[in-house]
Amino acid sequence: MATRKLLLLPGDGIGPEAMAEVTKLIAIMNAEFGAGFETEAGLVGGSAYDAHGEAISDADMERALAADAVLFGAVGGPKWDGVPYEVRPEAGLLRLRKEMELFANLRPAICYPALAESSSLKKEVVEGLDILIVRELTGGVYFGEPKEIMTLSNGQKRGIDTQVYDTFEIERISGVAFELARTRSNKVCSMEKHNVMKSGVLWKEVVAETHKAKYSDVELTHMLADAGGMQLVRWPKQFDVIVTDNLFGDMLSDVAAMLTGSLGMLPSASLGAPDPKTGARRALYEPVHGSAPDIAGKGVANPIAMIASFAMCLRYSFNMIAEADRLEKAISDVLDEGYRTGDIMSEGMREVSTSAMGDAVVEKFRALSV
Repeated sequence: MATRKLLLLPGDGIGPEAMAEVTKLIAIMNAEFGAGFETEAGLVGGSAYDAHGEAISDADMERALAADAVLFGAVGGPKWDGVPYEVRPEAGLLRLRKEMELFANLRPAICYPALAESSSLKKEVVEGLDILIVRELTGGVYFGEPKEIMTLSNGQKRGIDTQVYDTFEIERISGVAFELARTRSNKVCSMEKHNVMKSGVLWKEVVAETHKAKYSDVELTHMLADAGGMQLVRWPKQFDVIVTDNLFGDMLSDVAAMLTGSLGMLPSASLGAPDPKTGARRALYEPVHGSAPDIAGKGVANPIAMIASFAMCLRYSFNMIAEADRLEKAISDVLDEGYRTGDIMSEGMREVSTSAMGDAVVEKFRALSV
């Protein structure tokens, strides 16, 4: 069997703790099921700054470009608040996204039945929730130029960030959304701000044209992004696939994440374009949660988002569909059995550590794989 090359970038805060639970799973899959994963570990974020004075070294960037997939933990924390902007921890993730050309960010928001009571919304509003947010990841205001803070002649300062999108960027991300919708409930809602932003006008036009040209079988609706945020809280189950730009996708996916009860539950995938010859995509998988420095090192972090990110890796990078299905079922079964970390704890459940939750998922996956 061909070797499957993974680069592990645990990062900062709770990133290494969550990643450790995935390495347990990889070891079991290699030893007992011949999965053939070959792993390397690197540094990113604050840990990379401490070691190299930059958010990711050139050597680790080369490893990322050569890997079949990258598993990423989390970056940042108060320790690095004073470092130069260009080498802040988050710059490592942005460089990975840019140089790997990871233009499509997939963020599922799934409410497991066992956790419906953990949401801040009513059970009937979120129970059975299954949304996929498709966020454009390499364009928009996070990468547009000019981007600067300038001093004006009157001594005042002006901060500038530029929202820029070209037609091809909107065509390819909307294409991903339509393709994925065909595998789900066949509905796409495109969100932008065409009422106040020229980039929003173009976004809406191009999405509509792409739909008409190639995907007329998919139901398409348009919604202003601020109204979309309101509707996500009001009645989220009206949505199937949401496609949106970098900035709005960042915010809307965090709103959707909290509908499920905890940021610690949700994975994500960032994908590049398929290789014309092999069909393989560069890909990076990461939990939606941040580095959570306030609980780092305490053994209480929820590793499920990191484990579920690995399930997405199995599905999208290695076409290991059966294994991905079993891993996702293992997570659901463990939750049904009452295992909880502190962030999703409720009365009558069994509160466990990061390691114990990981062990439970691994053992359930092993049992399902026999």
